[in-house]
Amino acid sequence: MKAATVAPWFVAIGASGREGLDDIRELLRQLPSSLGAVVLIVLHRPWHRLSHLQSILARASQMPVVIASQGEHFDQGNAYIGEPEDHLTLASRSFGELINDPEGHYRNRTVDLLFRSVAAHGGERTIGVILSGSLDDGSRGISAIRHAGGRTTVLTPGVLSRRGMPENAISYDGPIDLIGEPRQIADAIYKTVRNDSNRLSKGPQTSGEIP
Repeated sequence: MKAATVAPWFVAIGASGREGLDDIRELLRQLPSSLGAVVLIVLHRPWHRLSHLQSILARASQMPVVIASQGEHFDQGNAYIGEPEDHLTLASRSFGELINDPEGHYRNRTVDLLFRSVAAHGGERTIGVILSGSLDDGSRGISAIRHAGGRTTVLTPGVLSRRGMPENAISYDGPIDLIGEPRQIADAIYKTVRNDSNRLSKGPQTSGEIP
């Protein structure tokens, strides 16, 4: 009898601004090219300007950084981004609709769009990551991941008094599994995915794994 195919892990990352870009780069530096997961990245950026995000991230990343195409099947060990006007969403075995948004109507909700679609199709094999950014995009999406049985991680809030994406995600709805710096988050992602692939089923937490 043919063995059942194990669903991949999905790591969904959301951030905004220069600080968010720096956080993503640091996170990708720490994730190995052998990571058994599909990495999906949303960064708020000007939608009407030429984007060099792929090349910027590729210089920091150990895994290939790919601009997703609608209907394209995903590969583990790749990091995917969308074009500035195309917002990533996920279907069961491929990228779902790449929501074209030339007028920027979704520009403050692009992380929520991705996270909710990943929660719907990835379920408990999903890790949501909120990094630096302003406002509260991602709070609803990371809540959806938590309710779907996935893991939730958020960057440690800074010392500034303003509330941004990390602060809003932490306070929005229920506990966050891990609050830490990009290096700590990357280490926990790696251990969670590696330990799961070793046992092929949910089991006792290993030290450093996301609860």
